[in-house]
Amino acid sequence: MALAVGDQAPEIRLDDQNGVSRSNSELGGRILVLFFYPKDDTPGCTAEACGFRDSFEELQALGAEIWGVSGDDAVSHRRFSERHGLQFPLLSDSDQRLRRAFGVPKTLGLLPARVTYVIDASGTIRHIFNNLLDGPAHVREASRIVKELQNAA
Repeated sequence: MALAVGDQAPEIRLDDQNGVSRSNSELGGRILVLFFYPKDDTPGCTAEACGFRDSFEELQALGAEIWGVSGDDAVSHRRFSERHGLQFPLLSDSDQRLRRAFGVPKTLGLLPARVTYVIDASGTIRHIFNNLLDGPAHVREASRIVKELQNAA
């Protein structure tokens, strides 16, 4: 079942492209922008990841962390990250456990969907954006919500 705005985010504990274990319990009160994407090095996913790369400093200054998630393995993530100069972790969800925990759907029952969650410092999901075709829109939506959360603080 898909999670909704206002729900607590499930526990995240996955390794990134460098073998570092990442957990949302270790964020120390920072906002988390968690974006699920279908596959490394595809055009839409590259545009989305590079958009987050280009907004990385701004989002960090606003107190947010950015983590990408797909079913690709660490080797694929590392190549993708190095090729495009990504400064944030890419988590390997090869068994789709995290995708299922968040209830991220499949598009047309086949393709992993592109869904971004903005999770506040207390672990509450504050925004969900689902759009398979417009990767850069995920960056715009996440930036807007992170700014709203900071202005409300």
